[in-house]
Amino acid sequence: MADRQQSCNGVLLVNKPTGLTSHDVVQKLRKILSLRRIGHTGTLDPLAEGLLVICLGRATKIARFLTGWDKCYQAEVFLGLRSDTFDREGVRESDVAQTPPAMTNDDIDRILDGFRGKITQTVPAYSSVQVDGERLYNRARRGEDVNPPNREIEIKELRLLSYAAPRMNLMVRCSKGTYIRSLADDIGQVIGCGAYLSKLQRVSIGSMHLDDSLTLNEIQQRQQAGTLTPSVLPCHQVLDYSAIRVTNDFCEHVVDGPELTDTDVVQIDGAFQAGDTVVLKNNQGIILAIGIAETSSDDFRRTKDHGLFEYTRVLN
Repeated sequence: MADRQQSCNGVLLVNKPTGLTSHDVVQKLRKILSLRRIGHTGTLDPLAEGLLVICLGRATKIARFLTGWDKCYQAEVFLGLRSDTFDREGVRESDVAQTPPAMTNDDIDRILDGFRGKITQTVPAYSSVQVDGERLYNRARRGEDVNPPNREIEIKELRLLSYAAPRMNLMVRCSKGTYIRSLADDIGQVIGCGAYLSKLQRVSIGSMHLDDSLTLNEIQQRQQAGTLTPSVLPCHQVLDYSAIRVTNDFCEHVVDGPELTDTDVVQIDGAFQAGDTVVLKNNQGIILAIGIAETSSDDFRRTKDHGLFEYTRVLN
């Protein structure tokens, strides 16, 4: 029982197959683990596959701190057709593909260069983004006019992996909120022949990688064998923030959000500035709370006249 309780508090890296929504994966894991408190840190479309970061039990409280990391994808873009959904779901059997223009790898790289860096991207009409309290895909499926919002996103790396017309394979590392479907459609418009996203695999989120993930079948097998615990990452391993280690006496009262003073501090791990996100830990390295430093690590011991830490989230 102790092993099971430990395995149900932490972060699990899941290799999502195509055909399932992120919500489907959560529901399946609830049955496999007999656990209600499960959440994901960012969806993948049903047609996409790859890394899905799942928070279990107590770790659901840190989910929102894991959503802002860069994400890396391998994407296949099909040139010659445009899709209403920007992926293969919106391709009709009656659609006739155009022949893409002749392009060298250098030609393609020049086109891709226009999408590198900070750009404005239009959200797909068929997306779960809410406008006026309703998800866009509901309006689009009813045939209503949809005016999707624009977002500023950042494409931090965009690299051509291979090209054999009409299929272009790309590696994309991007900021939160980026739609690879929109990127594929935009590339097709610049080339002039149309394009849609034909395959997508998420390979990493921050420092977490698909190579370290498990399929649903593997999770089920390890859970039944009682060997899942080593695959569940503890919160302190996932949240790579500087830390303030506090006394045992202070640990007992963290749930009440007491003011932190210099006498409560055992040691500081790392360096930070005022306004940075930091964590409170006990002597065993377990995260007790997440918050904002009200002074820098250099000035920490010299600050006597006000609190040192503003609580954002207490983990209990």
